[in-house]
Amino acid sequence: MAEPTEPDWSRVRLHIVTGKGGTGKSTVAAALALGLASHGQQVLLCEVEGRQGIARMFDVDPLPYAERRIATGLRHDGRAPGVVHALHIDAESALLEYLAMYYKLGRAGRALDRFGVIEFATTIAPGVRDVLLTGKVFEAVQRNSRNKSATRYDAVVLDAPPTGRITQFLNVNDELAGLAKVGPIKGQADTVMTLFRSPRTAVHLVTVLEEMPVQETADAIAELEAAGLPVGAVVVNQVRPRDLSSADLEAARSGRLDFVAIEADLVEAGIDPDDGLVDGLLQEASDHAVRRALEDQQRELVGGLGRPTYELPRLPSGIDLGALYELAGDLKAQGLA
Repeated sequence: MAEPTEPDWSRVRLHIVTGKGGTGKSTVAAALALGLASHGQQVLLCEVEGRQGIARMFDVDPLPYAERRIATGLRHDGRAPGVVHALHIDAESALLEYLAMYYKLGRAGRALDRFGVIEFATTIAPGVRDVLLTGKVFEAVQRNSRNKSATRYDAVVLDAPPTGRITQFLNVNDELAGLAKVGPIKGQADTVMTLFRSPRTAVHLVTVLEEMPVQETADAIAELEAAGLPVGAVVVNQVRPRDLSSADLEAARSGRLDFVAIEADLVEAGIDPDDGLVDGLLQEASDHAVRRALEDQQRELVGGLGRPTYELPRLPSGIDLGALYELAGDLKAQGLA
């Protein structure tokens, strides 16, 4: 049987990153943007959930509804790296821009905002809200020579809603079915879907090696495929170091580690092995081995999802800008960025 070919992500212009809450999808999206910028590219990192997560990760001021340069990419082959810009998209600002573009409501649109009409519209009709958010992402991807004053991006990375809502968020045509059958909003939804269902888009899913996130990832893949949306890679985040052999892990799980040898090693290291120390270490080893066995089971399930898979390590010191560059290097080395 022929070996599977490595996926070619170079044709993808829009990388959508989703995952169950707590899996680190925002971190992966930021690292992916930095990795893509290592090719000398102009990259836009977008967020749509209103949490200002990008600003916190990159240690910059809260982002307005405007594109801001926030970082440079990794260096690659001695070439100058590209640049990462960021955009915080909120539905109210997107609606004001939409009204100005399609209905020429400049000051009038801002007046509506003061009266709370925009908040009402985007709350009462969440399908419209998603069209506005995705429409702004579409505009950033589709820029061409006619957008003379705007930056043209080689890639756009979207930190998207979590897996439980991702298909609903992206499948804006279905969401609008009972709200708008004709008109500019429907036309914009149709146009956005041409991009979302094309080979220029990939929806990447972030998980950790735990039962619920892996199952939610599998469910999201099935829903995305049923909706005709292009599933990309699965990124397994926060992977623990694999620095113990299978034999040692099995011995730890079964209680067969050598008590005397461990005690002797502690003495040699200048540590007094008091009554409870070795027993505590043996229990820790057993717990770790059990955890590793559960992770290995989940890794097998991820491997059965039929998607390209990439792994990122758990970073004990937490996530700061240096950690993002480290993860970006991992994604680049593995071929996703």
